[in-house]
Amino acid sequence: MAIAEAGSLLALKRRARKINRVLADKYPYAHAELDFRNPFELVVATVLSAQTTDVAVNQVTKILFARYPDARAMAEADPVELETILQPTGFFRAKARNVLALSTRLVDEYDGVVPGRLEDLVTLPGVGRKTANVVLGNAFGIPGITVDTHFGRLARRFGWTASDDPVKIEFDVAELFEPRDWTMLSHRVVFHGRRVCHSRKPACGACPVASLCPSYGEGETDPVKAAKLLKYELAPGNEALLEKLLAETHRAAEIRMESQRRPG
Repeated sequence: MAIAEAGSLLALKRRARKINRVLADKYPYAHAELDFRNPFELVVATVLSAQTTDVAVNQVTKILFARYPDARAMAEADPVELETILQPTGFFRAKARNVLALSTRLVDEYDGVVPGRLEDLVTLPGVGRKTANVVLGNAFGIPGITVDTHFGRLARRFGWTASDDPVKIEFDVAELFEPRDWTMLSHRVVFHGRRVCHSRKPACGACPVASLCPSYGEGETDPVKAAKLLKYELAPGNEALLEKLLAETHRAAEIRMESQRRPG
């Protein structure tokens, strides 16, 4: 590596890690937004999350896991009944096939237990590196970078990668951070992408990392107008929810679920 390249990489690392620190201060309550109680529930929920929202998945999995609580029960599910339950998530027929095949493989090859190695996880039906890293990081405590659409978009905007390929993005970003930071970094970046750094109209003027972002100016830079673009607990009118999340970070997932159950 040339000296100039080494210097550029060092500068990129420093800026990337500063962004992570700022996001950690902004979102001390960042967490996995899929509800789960064990590795099996998480791997299934993540498979179901493709092309839909976490809110929709969480509503469906309450019913799904009450009916089929483990891999053995799910492997024996009636396909039509399973499709009916999964219908709100979209692409429900393909997802039902994947969930049935996934559960059957777990029963046949892993005694119904979700394996804790990436090389095993990625062989399961419907499970790619993204899902595997979600499961490893959040169910097993093994560091992993989860590259979904939000993470990929922000990684490019931050200048951490120039790639559109999730695997290349994962490896590019991994070079900038210590493994111990990978899982929480993933949550923080996704939180920021959903709340501030939107795909079509990022709220640049209300962004805590604006001074560190090489893409500043792609979105609304006026602070007042940008503030109106913020979503979820950062959105105008949700100050009480934000205050509660900041005060009780250890209950963030529970507080989020409570807020989603409220009518309106």
